[in-house]
Amino acid sequence: MGIGRFGHAGRGLAIGAALLVAVTALIPAHGAKKIKDKETDVAMADGFRVAASAAKAALSGGDMASANARIAALQPANPLEKYVAASLKFDYAMRRNDPQAIRRALTDILESGATPESQVPYLRYLAGYYSYYLGEQNDAIAQVNYARQMGYKPVESTVLLADAHIKRKKTTEGLAFLEAAVAEQRASGQAVPEAWFDRAIALAYQGGKWADVAKWTQQKLVAYPSAGNWRSGIVNFLAAPGLDPQAQLDLYRLQSATGAIASERDVQAYATLAARSGFEAEAMSVIEAARASGKLTTAEPVSAALLKSISVKAKKDIAALPAQVKKAAAAKDGSPAAAAGDAYFSLGQYPQAVEQYRLALSKGGVDVARVNSRMGVALARSGDLPGAKAALGAATGNWATVANFWGVWVDRQAQRTATLAVPPVQVRPTL
Repeated sequence: MGIGRFGHAGRGLAIGAALLVAVTALIPAHGAKKIKDKETDVAMADGFRVAASAAKAALSGGDMASANARIAALQPANPLEKYVAASLKFDYAMRRNDPQAIRRALTDILESGATPESQVPYLRYLAGYYSYYLGEQNDAIAQVNYARQMGYKPVESTVLLADAHIKRKKTTEGLAFLEAAVAEQRASGQAVPEAWFDRAIALAYQGGKWADVAKWTQQKLVAYPSAGNWRSGIVNFLAAPGLDPQAQLDLYRLQSATGAIASERDVQAYATLAARSGFEAEAMSVIEAARASGKLTTAEPVSAALLKSISVKAKKDIAALPAQVKKAAAAKDGSPAAAAGDAYFSLGQYPQAVEQYRLALSKGGVDVARVNSRMGVALARSGDLPGAKAALGAATGNWATVANFWGVWVDRQAQRTATLAVPPVQVRPTL
């Protein structure tokens, strides 16, 4: 099932137990002659009561053949009798695990004219659930909306509406309900199931809605920040058409920061893009780190060839950095400073990168969104997490998406820092 919230047997058993209690109350002990339903003020005839009692006893005893025959033979003549007969049909269908028969019995219960008002909202929801389960999405939506209008609207109903709309190819409406369900789940203090995020990401990806892919992926990473989730989330978003190569590079850097570089392909893609961007020393460090961790062997041809081609230039670029910084200080605009900041960033010298990025912003003439995004990362890697959040928050346009991915990582670092800052509890021995 789509979002993975429901199990029809469990939900049905819950309402089945409630109906059995109601039917037990309505079918008295053998010695009683008659009973009245307080809400309908309608009495069961003696003959019907005896036949219903026999059907109920057969069900309770597990004699399904006899129960089926006795239930089929019931001839209800008033609303209360119709309600009891339908409830017995429901019990029989539940014991047989027959969703279609359960759904028909729910219709009979609701149309009996004697259903207690307190049960109707939940029964409408359950009818909607079984319609959903049977693939009748239009009726599912109608029944669940009816239940919600009557006041029965737990988060399960919101999720059901989300999936029912999605199954009807109404993706936009379905995602809106799913977003509402996430908000309701969080408001209740419960964890949002990972499957909800996965469904939303998959739908956004299939529809080419890359802003939504990013939004849902980031929400998933906040709740489930495993290295595997970081890798799949970043790899998915890297497929977005027209993504700036520099933005791609910063996402590979994030993949590395989260420990999500997992394969030769990851290493090759990251190192190749870094080298093409003019950061040969960074490409060298990526390859060397992968070799040290066992993700690459020295015989792997792609990285070996790349390493051979860039090693000389990497050393020259590092040696030229002091002159580049002097040029940036004397320049009329901030472009040389931004380039120097990028060079320091690529080398992992983050305090120096921050200094150059601030100079670049003060001089102007630069891509402000890109500089703020990278300065935010550099501040975070330098230990200034509040400053990092402020800088990342200043990134706009397409760079805001990259900054938001890094923002999830920064928030995670802040949580860890806060946890480490809590002093251990001192336990004093009792005398």
